[in-house]
Amino acid sequence: MARYAVVIEHAGGNSSAYAPDLPGCVTTGRTLDEAEREIREAIRFHIEGLKADGQPVPAPSRGVTYADANAA
Repeated sequence: MARYAVVIEHAGGNSSAYAPDLPGCVTTGRTLDEAEREIREAIRFHIEGLKADGQPVPAPSRGVTYADANAA
């Protein structure tokens, strides 16, 4: 099973989420938790659509890290 990086952001009055390795795989939710649940479903649906259309499914390629803004 592939694990895709996901970015979840506050977006005004709700939250948005996307998978950078799966262009066009984007969702929203009222809360961060809802956006996370929705992006998991969106990833499955997106991959099913790619397969149904005979398109290649991109392999996860990005690593995830955090940068401390206070680090010297």
